[in-house]
Amino acid sequence: MLPNFSNMQDAQKVGQANVDNTMKFFAEWQKNMQTFASELTSYQKRAFEDSTQTFEKLLGVKSVDQAMEIQTAYAKRAYDEYMHQVTKIGGMFTEQAKEAYKPLERVMQQGR
Repeated sequence: MLPNFSNMQDAQKVGQANVDNTMKFFAEWQKNMQTFASELTSYQKRAFEDSTQTFEKLLGVKSVDQAMEIQTAYAKRAYDEYMHQVTKIGGMFTEQAKEAYKPLERVMQQGR
């Protein structure tokens, strides 16, 4: 259903409100993308440092058992960190989706 505008000024106000909401959405989206990129970069740096340290430890092992212990500990750390990161990023995307919906929700409520 299309809104019934009594004059051109009303239509301009609605159009301006829609432009404002769109600009707010894109500003928030850009900020969130920067946060995601920063978070992923930090995770990749930590993962690389951990794998490098593990490799250095493996170079100095004296037995197969010692190598297995180091490798097992590394695999557990890597998996735990990955799962933590996936959960964190998933939560961030969920929050972004909720925030992105708010302007649309306001417009829909104004139309009632």
